[in-house]
Amino acid sequence: MLRILTLIIISLLGFDAIAQNSIIERVDNYLDSKNIFTDEIIYVSIKKQTLYHIQNKRIIKEYTISSSSYGIGSKSGSNKTPIGLHSVKEKYGDKTPINGIMVSRVFLGNIATIYNDETKSKTDDITSRILWLDGLEKGKNKGKGIDSFNRYIYIHGTSEEGRLGKPASNGCIRMKNKEVIDLYKLLEVGTLVLIL
Repeated sequence: MLRILTLIIISLLGFDAIAQNSIIERVDNYLDSKNIFTDEIIYVSIKKQTLYHIQNKRIIKEYTISSSSYGIGSKSGSNKTPIGLHSVKEKYGDKTPINGIMVSRVFLGNIATIYNDETKSKTDDITSRILWLDGLEKGKNKGKGIDSFNRYIYIHGTSEEGRLGKPASNGCIRMKNKEVIDLYKLLEVGTLVLIL
């Protein structure tokens, strides 16, 4: 019995290592094609609805997210999540309490009701922290009519935590409030973010 359990654990660990290597390889191939080298990057997988924090070619943390319920795309007004290489251009929320609602990146004193089921909020709250993304690829996510920064594409907390794990946003990358606060502390302005 112990031998079977050991084999199961080894096979699970092997599967996890293969999955990690596949993610790292995908990110490395994309960066290599752009002649970009970095020790730290955020990778958002639209397919897996997961955000990976990668340092020195190792996934150090992963988070369940929601991208747009409208799909992927960069066109202004589309409410779609833009793909490609971005960077964190600005950060907001240092003094915002957990679940605090930000309007135009300012906390005005209101605390969101957090839904842990399929409930849609009436106000699509942006809560706790904001990492404002800037597109780095001209013609893809930077430039007239497709600019991620001008479209206000954020990584941010949400009141709809129960809807994470599937596309549910209006273009941004949504996270759990506690998790976006934790990630915010770790990332500097300028950190690369790859969305694919």
